[in-house]
Parts: sequence; structure tokens; C-alpha cells
Amino acid sequence: MLDVTRTFVVAKPLDEVVSYLRDFANTEQWDAGTVSTTRVGDGPIEVGARWRNVSEFRGRKTELEYRLTRDEARRLTFVGKNKTVTATDDLHLREVDGGTEISYQAHFDFHGLARLAEPFLKGALGTLGDKTEAQLRETINNR
Repeated sequence: MLDVTRTFVVAKPLDEVVSYLRDFANTEQWDAGTVSTTRVGDGPIEVGARWRNVSEFRGRKTELEYRLTRDEARRLTFVGKNKTVTATDDLHLREVDGGTEISYQAHFDFHGLARLAEPFLKGALGTLGDKTEAQLRETINNR
């Protein structure tokens, strides 16, 4: 299992940030590894809503189906799965002076032989986390 955690502040109100992050399709704009994210089905975005996400990591594309598993005023959780990994994106949000603090944890639970690669992925995932933080901060602040 590998975790990447980043905490930072954006200059937008809490409600606006939560509303934006609730739609996982927006990862196309702010997640450095995302190639595309498409909503599966329609209807309101609520617990159970699903998205198909294609990401590129270390030159290789992978597809996961994500589901919104927690939708609270100050916390959003998305869980993505395929045969190689279960990825959990857990966002804690808090109103602070001048904006919103975002604490973003990406948790990767690799399956089968992919677990053997974990020690070699930590650095690359950290770099991806840095890029994603910068892109997320810029995207939200410029909305």
C-alpha cells in the first residue's frame, strides 16, 4: 500500500470547492495523471455515482472505474478499481481565513504481482502528487 498526502489552501469558499471537486469528471482539469474521465450513467452526483477514468503513469495508460463512496459537506471519497489496484482519493475540506484548506490523500492498494512494484513506485507517485497539488491549486484559484 502506498499513500500520497498533500495539504494546501485555495482562495475560494468551501461550498464552491466542494461543489467542484464532487464531480470527478473535473479531474481532467486538475489531476496531473488523468487523460480522461467520463461519467457512467446520469442523474444527480451522489453516493454511488460512477466515472470511468483513464490515467497515464510512467508512460503506461490504465483505466479504473471510480465510485463516489462518501459525500459530506467537508469530506469526499472516491474509490477506483481495476484488476491491478484499488485507488482511494479521500479529500478533507475545511474553511480557513481567505479560502479553503484541502487535505488530499491518495491511497493505492496494489493487487497480485503489482504489489512487488510498490517500492519502485513511491518516488514517482510523490512526484505525481506534487504536480497534482500544483495543478489543483491553480485550477481552483483561477475558476
